Amino acid sequence: MTDSGDPSLSPDGLSFATRQVWAKHVLADEAWLPLWRHMADSGAVMARLWDRWLPEQARRVVSADLPEGAADARRLAVWLATLHDLGKATPAFAFQVDRLANQMRTAGLDMPTRGQLEGEHKKAPHGLAGQVLLQRWLTDVHGWDTTRASQLATIIGGHHGVQPTNMEVAELARSPQLLYSRSAADAWSATQHELLDWAATGCAVLTRLADWASRPLSQPTQVILSGLVIVADWFASSRDFFPLDQDADLTNPQRVSAAWHALNLPRPWEPVVPREDAQQLLGTRFDLPEGASARPVQAEAIRMARAMDTSGMMLIEAPMGEGKTEAALAAAEILAARTGAGGCFVALPTMATGNAMFDRITGWLQHLPDHRAGTGAHSVALAHSKAALNDTYIGLPREPRYPAMDMDRDSHQQPARTAAPAQLVAHHWLRGRKKAMLASFVVGTIDQLLFAGLKSRHLALRHLAISGKVIVIDEVHAYDTYMSTYLERVLGWLGAYGVPVVVLSATLPADRRQELARSYLGRHAAGPELEQLAENRDYPLLAAVGHQTSLRLSAPAASGRSNTVELERVPDDPELLAQRLRAELAGGGCAVVVRNTVRRVHETAQVLRAEFARAEVDIPVTVAHARFVDADRLARDAWLLDHVGPHSEQNGTRPVDSAHVVVASQVVEQSLDVDFDLMVTDLAPIDLMLQRMGRLHRHPRQRPARLHDARCLVTGADWAVSPPQPDTGSLKVYRSYPLLRAAAVLESRLAAHSPEQRRVHLPGDINPLIQSAYGSGEAGPDAWQPAMAEAHAAEELHAGRQRDEAREFRLAAPKRPGSNLLGWVAAGVGDADDSSRGRAQVRDSDDTLEVLVVQQRNDGVFTTLPWLAENGGQELPTDAPPPAWLARTVAQCALRLPFPFTISRLLDQAIAELEDTNHIPAWQVPECYHLAGELILPLDENGRTRLAGLDLTYTPADGLEVHYGR
Repeated sequence: MTDSGDPSLSPDGLSFATRQVWAKHVLADEAWLPLWRHMADSGAVMARLWDRWLPEQARRVVSADLPEGAADARRLAVWLATLHDLGKATPAFAFQVDRLANQMRTAGLDMPTRGQLEGEHKKAPHGLAGQVLLQRWLTDVHGWDTTRASQLATIIGGHHGVQPTNMEVAELARSPQLLYSRSAADAWSATQHELLDWAATGCAVLTRLADWASRPLSQPTQVILSGLVIVADWFASSRDFFPLDQDADLTNPQRVSAAWHALNLPRPWEPVVPREDAQQLLGTRFDLPEGASARPVQAEAIRMARAMDTSGMMLIEAPMGEGKTEAALAAAEILAARTGAGGCFVALPTMATGNAMFDRITGWLQHLPDHRAGTGAHSVALAHSKAALNDTYIGLPREPRYPAMDMDRDSHQQPARTAAPAQLVAHHWLRGRKKAMLASFVVGTIDQLLFAGLKSRHLALRHLAISGKVIVIDEVHAYDTYMSTYLERVLGWLGAYGVPVVVLSATLPADRRQELARSYLGRHAAGPELEQLAENRDYPLLAAVGHQTSLRLSAPAASGRSNTVELERVPDDPELLAQRLRAELAGGGCAVVVRNTVRRVHETAQVLRAEFARAEVDIPVTVAHARFVDADRLARDAWLLDHVGPHSEQNGTRPVDSAHVVVASQVVEQSLDVDFDLMVTDLAPIDLMLQRMGRLHRHPRQRPARLHDARCLVTGADWAVSPPQPDTGSLKVYRSYPLLRAAAVLESRLAAHSPEQRRVHLPGDINPLIQSAYGSGEAGPDAWQPAMAEAHAAEELHAGRQRDEAREFRLAAPKRPGSNLLGWVAAGVGDADDSSRGRAQVRDSDDTLEVLVVQQRNDGVFTTLPWLAENGGQELPTDAPPPAWLARTVAQCALRLPFPFTISRLLDQAIAELEDTNHIPAWQVPECYHLAGELILPLDENGRTRLAGLDLTYTPADGLEVHYGR
């Protein structure tokens, strides 16, 4: 094998017996594939993955561990892919197909009968068998010590997603008949050694083994190689590309090239460091409005990215509206060019924020220059469970289109570099929950990143996906102790891979800033220097840490955008609130009431509507929360952007002389660029209070005279007691201590008499309030301190419980070179996916029940919800699968049921009722993938139903309401 070609794996040098060992079999037509051919396919696929798909950033990690660097790394990767199914050359595997087993017996490879091996063979899955065979060959034939040999062998053992344990290795050692012949001649050992020698010679590693024996591999290198072997195996095992055609010429040299052409996999991103200054760079990448200039935070992020360690973490803390996302993406482009990263992953708190960001990312990608020949292509993915319902994502082409000059993608010649827009492709082979993260550019929920810290099947594949990218983590303040426990471990692995990370927050406690940096640096963390991160009180603040250089800190000026919000506490009485809003909105305007629970949203909206009707004032009340079906939620978000978004005044849709009230849950805190004239908010943790205030007087515009100044009325607590007593629902959501600390740091303003003393200045007060609320010093009046101390103790217990529970399935930190991956994900969770149960593994949340909502007419016929703008009121067949367009409409009506249904008894009862009464067998087929396996919740023609003893009502205006005590 040359460094730029396929392994030399002709079957000519193999014995007749070895050529009879089978790897793949199709019972229907009795087609089969010899093991040697699958080994050769896999090695040749790996050569192409290494040369044309794996980013330089990941290649560099492996290359650094080997004597001859990149050349050795490529040889090793190709060889391991070639050997991955070596364990199929054993009696424990071969006996499973009688016809092929007899064929092998005739060739001299004797083995026990099916009856003798049935059951016993489970001790020797072919991955573990291959691990044992390779390790024994390296130690017995080539003199390797067991530790070094196990590092390579375990990569083979884990190619189906779970690395074997020491116990499994020991158990197999007690059953040698599963691997070898009982006869003295031992034809099996001869065949196994023949395959090992053949692969080592053909992959040009035989002469390298002596040098490799003395070089320990780091765990990051082993994980990257493990992930690559899995990808190579999956592709080489696909009958779409490598059919089991008995009439095909298995020695055809074009076999792999043809399959690679058919796959048409886009190459990784290959940016060059942009030469433009900050103004030019942002202007060309993001279509800045005419006359707009780069903000200081953005310019400093670009400067720092050019100066920092190529592998390092940048933290950007700046107020809402400072353009942190654009700063992060500009920094990501620079860092990717400097490190050889082949893409970018942007992690968001929720699916809603992920969907909003996906449109922004695709816009950015369309402005990126492509420095490859002609028109290149970038693979993109939206990584969350509802991605198939996102119009932008599903509208992307599944195949890249290459000009004729670039069709010979098997060429090793480097094309001339030109700058041209790149295609965006949601590549067909990179779709699905296990492969989506392998796309070059991915937008997804934070869960997708946290899964990389969870011991789960195919974890190496997730690590392969992130090891070659720049990682951007948005809204990092939004993650609690449980999630942060996983995030810190993932950051440690990212640091070990040398992955650049950009972290964004408007409201980050200083201690948290230090914890993130220390996690990324791992054992390279320098304690005294990192103390500066915890002590610094500048805002905005940019920080960069790396393994090679010292901490860099920068405090750019804010952009000059500022707002002053006057606070006032008001009683937690919806009727009094209605009266206040009537007076405040007498001259028109838009007010928002932010509640901490959906139940309070509904209760408040009902009282306001009743009071406004009684007073005969025309003030519409709109609700917004997470308990709408997905289609209605999207429509509600679009309505909010249209009526109170940044362009609502120009569009003529914003109430100016008239009034409007929006009663919302936390959905208005993030992702939606909405702007209100007046705000009422429940007491919440201080960072969320500040996020909410960021939606008040957000954009310059003409306001009603009475609402000329920004004011925020704070409620949701009994202010008459000391300390204030938050609402019961708020306590369930946020707990006592964060709420009391927020009240304490705001107390001097809330208790003040003059308007000047009641003001919060944004952004100037953001950092002081955050650091005070999350610091260790006392806050609030002396009389509050006993209750604060009690709440603090309860909070510490809660955080300790979260840390302990998260650690149960958390991946171990990277170990020093010399450690192998034996038992790497042992005692894990099995498969991890982006379902409600999967997300609960990395979030401290109860199982929630998701249903698809339809309507059932009085005649019993199921229909889509009648008010849907698209395909509303369509009859749904129950004797056959609905057409795809109709099934997708039903899938867009997913709804997550609220708290009562997280109680085990009610959850089980609800599932049983839905499966018993609404199970539709005709929909449980693979081609009906939108609906198969889903629970269907029918509403009557009045939008009502009863489930698990609770009455439910759903309307497009108010979403789902649960009626208790009936």
